[in-house]
Amino acid sequence: MQHTVVTHDDWLAARRNLLKDEKDLTRLRDKVARQRLALPWVRIDKQYVFDTPEGPRTLADLFEGRSQLLVQHFMLAPGWNEGCPSCSYMADHTDGMNKHLAHHDVTMIAVSRAPLAEIERYRERMGWQFKWVSSFGTDFNYDFRVSFTPEEIASGHIDYNFGEWQETGEEWPGVSAFFKDDKGEVFRTYSTFGRGVEVMMGTYNMLDLAPKGRNEDEGMDWVRRHDRYEQPPQKAR
Repeated sequence: MQHTVVTHDDWLAARRNLLKDEKDLTRLRDKVARQRLALPWVRIDKQYVFDTPEGPRTLADLFEGRSQLLVQHFMLAPGWNEGCPSCSYMADHTDGMNKHLAHHDVTMIAVSRAPLAEIERYRERMGWQFKWVSSFGTDFNYDFRVSFTPEEIASGHIDYNFGEWQETGEEWPGVSAFFKDDKGEVFRTYSTFGRGVEVMMGTYNMLDLAPKGRNEDEGMDWVRRHDRYEQPPQKAR
């Protein structure tokens, strides 16, 4: 994109004009947030049991004494040597957020279908501190439509992001929210998939402010696992 160079007064006029749209976007975001909070809930009646470093834990146990739980559906299937690079990019933001979330009655964790030993090996490599548990052997990932069977994949489309998805693959990303009441009952309150998972990608918000923006040829083509940025970078545009 070519940019004109103008006087400060002309720049200020253009900036004030953009501010009108930014304020409209802020108001729309606030409206959508209110609609999200007003969504109905669904009770989780199935007893999911996860493998954790502390032993088997139910979904209710994962709240760790808080009333709210956020789950990153992290793409790491059994037998994978490493986690999805985009999910890893998301997870790089978690440890910093967790200090604040925990103080505000929210527990945030990651869940993957890989066995716990494979999760722990990759978590140690990446240096993450957040809790990451295994749903291996359970229906959790399949019920939440982030993992898919060979039969579903062979059909040529999957039920992902609340509709028919023409791309296929055994693992897809997502973020889900849960609430636990005083009786210990757990409710699913929200899930987001597709580009909705950008909610975890704070780096993108800062890139959107930078002069070149996201500067992507094809979505997330530049992202590496953070211990692989020494590899040759993409050609600058």
